Amino acid sequence: MSDALYQAEILRLAKEGRGNQRLEDADGTARVDNPLCGDRVTVDLKMSDGEIVAIGHRVQGCALCEASAALIKLNAPGKDLSALETVRQHLLDYLAGTRDDDLDWPELESFSPVRDFKSRHDCVRLPFDATLKALKDALEKKPAF
Repeated sequence: MSDALYQAEILRLAKEGRGNQRLEDADGTARVDNPLCGDRVTVDLKMSDGEIVAIGHRVQGCALCEASAALIKLNAPGKDLSALETVRQHLLDYLAGTRDDDLDWPELESFSPVRDFKSRHDCVRLPFDATLKALKDALEKKPAF
């Protein structure tokens, strides 16, 4: 299973995401755990005008989780809550096989090997959940973002 799942692009992305630092004085922070596999993602966000301007994260998890967090760090700045919710839903549809193209971030196609391993969809989704939770945390603290 691991050879089919952990292809070169996923491993490259995971490596890029390792060593990322959390943000000091974050506007929003969230931690999400997956009790089934032990993955844990903590995300910190800086916000301006309702959009993400900086992201920090700490991932204690598999390469899929690390790769997903790395893609969020690359693509989420400049996005607001609605845009990020849309990207997440499109990714979930893609993983489920109900969407084959037109992904908001082309790099998300790197997760195509995961489509055949439903139990691993949560590993890819977890950093999105943490990011959305951190974004909502920031907006609750300062609704005027």
